[in-house]
Amino acid sequence: MTPLRIVHAVRSDGFAGVEQFMLRLASAQAEQGHDVTVVGGAAARMRDPLAAAGARSLPADRLTDVIRQVRRLPADVVNAHMTAADAGCAIALAGRPRVALVSTRHFAGRRGRLGPVPIDALIGRRVDAEISISRAVAAATGRPSTVVHTGIPPAATVADGESKTVLMVQRLQPEKRAAVGVEAFLASGLAADGWRLDVVGKGPERPRLEALIAAHPHGTAVRLLGVRDDVPQLLARAALLIAPCPVEGLGLAVLEAMAHGVAPVAAGAAGHLDLLDGLDDRARFRPDDVGDAAAALQAFARDAPRRRRLAAAARERAQTEFSIAAQAAGTEAVYRQAMRRRAG
Repeated sequence: MTPLRIVHAVRSDGFAGVEQFMLRLASAQAEQGHDVTVVGGAAARMRDPLAAAGARSLPADRLTDVIRQVRRLPADVVNAHMTAADAGCAIALAGRPRVALVSTRHFAGRRGRLGPVPIDALIGRRVDAEISISRAVAAATGRPSTVVHTGIPPAATVADGESKTVLMVQRLQPEKRAAVGVEAFLASGLAADGWRLDVVGKGPERPRLEALIAAHPHGTAVRLLGVRDDVPQLLARAALLIAPCPVEGLGLAVLEAMAHGVAPVAAGAAGHLDLLDGLDDRARFRPDDVGDAAAALQAFARDAPRRRRLAAAARERAQTEFSIAAQAAGTEAVYRQAMRRRAG
């Protein structure tokens, strides 16, 4: 097929989950021969890997930057990420009726309001198609949406699953329920068996976690590691990952653990269902239920063959259903459909 001129846009100067999503997808699209520009995200983290793939990076940490950059770029399709970029791209494409606008929805929920007016009412007619990263996100947007799962590359290392380490990787924000993960580990009794919990991430919940750890007789088995740049290496040394957040759009930490052959245990809700449905039922625990989460950890920590089976099945799923190639193909199909709709 004819290569496309693709612009990805987000109002951001960061390098969190959305920006990493854009980096992976844009790089894959450029490597397939498309002309790709990424607007927004931390330039220092994105510029070189994008350039290596044949794509470009432009800064946009304000709404006016998104509008200015997108307005001047040639494009067949603009892919906006997050509400601010949706609005900015809709404004930037005024007077460019041949350019398709696709919005990728990363989080479950509807767009907000601008004063008394719903943002959907302002931009909805200009958006030609929407992509959701999971079924849970698609169900929550209130608009027609195509599910295209996030893809990740194959892991360079695969865990042997024999260590006695549980890993938790997430922001320490209240909605992420880090305390549920820590309490579940401490309640499981695994510390007495020589297991430990390593927590990667930062945020306002850290003092609460420190208090939980200090108050428990086995609290020394929990380590708060803060932000780390060696998460792949930590995964390679882990046997289990616990993901207690009940509102993940998909659950990138769970997906990365799956790719590394680490057995995942996660809150059975939202995007985690797309990742874990059909695997071992015990891998999903009732959201916010510390006792059920502790029982799930026990089930796999104390049964190595079961843990290995879950890890192998999870890795196979990551390689087949959640590959970058599958994501790029699904995304391009939505792009071309949006372009046909815009042209016709």
